[in-house]
Amino acid sequence: MYSECVQPVATPQLMHITRSAHCPASLNVGHNISTSLAEMRMQSFMTDTGYQIGRNEYRETCLSSVAGGQGRQTTHHLHSKVNSFRPPHHRTTAPPPKSARLVRHGNQIDRLQKHKARKSCDTGQYGDESGPLEWYVVAIAVRLHLLTDVAAASVMKDEQGRPFIIVRDQGKKKRQYGNEAVKSHILAARTVANIVKTSLGPRGLDKILISPDGDITVTNDGATILQQMEISNPVAKLLVELSKSQDDEIGDGTTGVVVLAGALLEQAAELVDKGIHPIRIADGYDQACEIAVAELDRISDTIEFGKQDTKNLVKVARTSLGSKIVSKAHDQFANIAVDAVLSVADLERKDVDFELIKVDGKVGGALEDTILVKGVIVDKDFSHPQMPSEVRDAKIAILTCAFEPPKPKTKHKLDISSVEEYKKLQSYEREKFIEMIQQIKDTGANLAICQWGFDDEANHLLLQNGLPAVRWVGGPEIELIAIATNGRIVPRFEDLKAEKLGSAGIVREMSFGTTREKMLVIEDCANTRAVTVFVRGSNKMIIDEARRSLHDALCVVRNLVRDNRVVYGGGAAEIACSLAVEDAAVKTPGLEQYAMRAFSEALDAVPMALAENSGMNPIATLAEVKSQQVKAGPEGRGKLGVDCMNKGSNDMKEAFVIDPLIGKKQQLMLATQLCRMVLKINNVIVSGSGEMDF
Repeated sequence: MYSECVQPVATPQLMHITRSAHCPASLNVGHNISTSLAEMRMQSFMTDTGYQIGRNEYRETCLSSVAGGQGRQTTHHLHSKVNSFRPPHHRTTAPPPKSARLVRHGNQIDRLQKHKARKSCDTGQYGDESGPLEWYVVAIAVRLHLLTDVAAASVMKDEQGRPFIIVRDQGKKKRQYGNEAVKSHILAARTVANIVKTSLGPRGLDKILISPDGDITVTNDGATILQQMEISNPVAKLLVELSKSQDDEIGDGTTGVVVLAGALLEQAAELVDKGIHPIRIADGYDQACEIAVAELDRISDTIEFGKQDTKNLVKVARTSLGSKIVSKAHDQFANIAVDAVLSVADLERKDVDFELIKVDGKVGGALEDTILVKGVIVDKDFSHPQMPSEVRDAKIAILTCAFEPPKPKTKHKLDISSVEEYKKLQSYEREKFIEMIQQIKDTGANLAICQWGFDDEANHLLLQNGLPAVRWVGGPEIELIAIATNGRIVPRFEDLKAEKLGSAGIVREMSFGTTREKMLVIEDCANTRAVTVFVRGSNKMIIDEARRSLHDALCVVRNLVRDNRVVYGGGAAEIACSLAVEDAAVKTPGLEQYAMRAFSEALDAVPMALAENSGMNPIATLAEVKSQQVKAGPEGRGKLGVDCMNKGSNDMKEAFVIDPLIGKKQQLMLATQLCRMVLKINNVIVSGSGEMDF
């Protein structure tokens, strides 16, 4: 009987449910939909404005929405609210029929109770004839997740005297404080850490990331994973910044620092549950961090290397590349990384200029086709196909000005009214351009590289006058060419002189595949420190990941140039630090010793993650390695780790699995600083449109 009475109307922010004209009363339910989930449910529930809900939908709503205890409470509350606005002869006293509540036993529904509920919905027997209306309205509202807090609902009348229900609490500011805030932060951090934990170590797995634009990224680099994730939680964003800071400063260890920070916060949550104040926990963490850093200094070794002796550097680079997509060609990439860094490094000053290393790539070939060029590669070719494909002993004019005849820089215009005048203009431009070509050749240049373009006629004149040229070269490439060739960028054509030319041993075109795509290679430059790594791969995703992997290897080698002290990987350094902190915790008075023990247990998270990702039993593996380090004594600590590659030995020194010392120290300090920051936050206020409710 109500299949034609109830008519929902969808608006951008409100949903109204009203009776038709022949119904005895009208009722609107309004609520500001603040979540996209509610909007999606409402849009899927109501296809368009004025959609008529029939008896079957009404029956389904009654059965599904008022089946549990909360739905029943909602009905009771709104029943009393709406009843006060009814005429006396329409008021009801009975609650919704109990038969509308579904009795569940496991996954089975009592069919008898369901039949009774359906019968009650069909006949509309709810106190009196108008009874089911508020029940129906509440059922719709509950189904759409609109009435989240019924206690805050209030009934008001519009200008025509019709009642409507308003839920006001959704726009208010929400507040978290005390241990509740600390625990919610720790939960967010643990969630982020668990995402990247499976990417740790040589057996770590990759993640596929899809951007809103549809771009696909496949990587196991912690910093890249976190930066491309859409994270809204403020504490989770702190972990993203932590990973980025590790990447900017060290270049490697971005996954490990997030895993360590997540483990520290997880241990802190247990201490908070025991009643220890967060500041005491943070103080204990600081003390433990100092002990761990001192232990790293104690167990570190020094490796020797030079321009000719690069064996140790290559082994360190191989450790960094072991977990990457290039692991099958890690020997080749490790040698490329070491050669590139040593080409631009000043070993006396212990400085590496990364600006002189360019990493470029092109789809096609295999990873094994990657090469190191002692010079610059530009994704351009000579402007005319008949120009020579190779120029030896090149003298290069680097132009950022327009390579064309001068034009008047006024608002005057030139009117051409006859063919003779047009021919004169054409002849003038031709003569001027030939003068410019001759001016370049007079300086001794035999190659022009231009940031801007020139028309086909000018290109033909360059070919006729024997001056090869390259056009439309980007600004960064222009600067790199100038650095590599020791040339000067010429912004005004009048300033071109012989002393501003760059020099290179050979400039040649390089062709690829059957498409005959070409790139320009500038080799044997005057400044031999500039190098380019040219990466090949079967698709763009592999090339991008190979470039990220190579960046990590370059950073590891650079760190060793700055500080040649190393510690051993495979979790060996973390286990040694854990034992040292545990020994110190026993001698520490006060509650800080609990925090120090928690710090010691958190350090075990790294070797456990390595073992788990390698298919081992993490607890058994950790117990075995830890006992071996304890038996080895303080002098033998720091060399035994997790045998991730199943080589039969967990001696990381023999396997030469090593990490730079400064990278490990940075991980410990950054993770501890983040934990102190999170533990000190005890109040979170999320701004909304309502008033503050304390």
